[in-house]
Amino acid sequence: MSDVTFASPVEAVINAKLSVNGKQPTTLISMRNIWKTYQMGAESVHALHGVSFDVHKGEYIAIIGPSGSGKSTLMNLIGCLDTPSQGEYWLAGKNVSEMDDDELARIRNQEVGFVFQTFNLLARATALHNVELPLIYGGIGSSKRHEMAKQALAAVDLADRVTHRPNELSGGQRQRVAIARALVNQPSILLADEPTGALDTHTSMEIMDLFERLHSEGNTIIVVTHEHDIAARAHRIISIRDGLIEKDEKIR
Repeated sequence: MSDVTFASPVEAVINAKLSVNGKQPTTLISMRNIWKTYQMGAESVHALHGVSFDVHKGEYIAIIGPSGSGKSTLMNLIGCLDTPSQGEYWLAGKNVSEMDDDELARIRNQEVGFVFQTFNLLARATALHNVELPLIYGGIGSSKRHEMAKQALAAVDLADRVTHRPNELSGGQRQRVAIARALVNQPSILLADEPTGALDTHTSMEIMDLFERLHSEGNTIIVVTHEHDIAARAHRIISIRDGLIEKDEKIR
């Protein structure tokens, strides 16, 4: 993680009050009474209806629901790609529901690692350069940047593919590059949106095996999916329907 800190003096006091025996609490995400409302002409559409839940450091969670359930809206809020209409969202001790666009951009770069269904890789860039992108945006020097990117690629078993471009990689390898890019800043959360949606069944299972290994190494992982077999690989499943949490259960 970068040395940059975002905690305000007020947040520092709150965190200090929450500390127990000098140790910071393990709660990484705290969502309280989260609403998201969109204006569709004269009509107000509520995508989320007062959602509340916590995520602890080191958890492996799947958020599952049908199309239109609100899971994509919830993912955008968790990833700080959007802000709630009402309620509070605390991430790593910071109240992101009150942040401006610049602060949200810094949180996205430092605290959240994104993995997308379509990989979102630069076609003409090598695997190494694709993984370096968050570090470039974070102002990390080239020498340190190269080393961090190589380590991230090695962590997803692609140490021998650093100079390959996306068209020289299989679908599974492209997703591994995307996962390395998400991990390179050592974020608080690895947030994956339908990470196996563009992959065949065998490759999907390989990617989910990788997530399991990354979780066993201490990473906090949230997978957003509509596929029950993918959700079943997580250790906790939050089911969402019609903007409400229908079920929240630990399965292992």
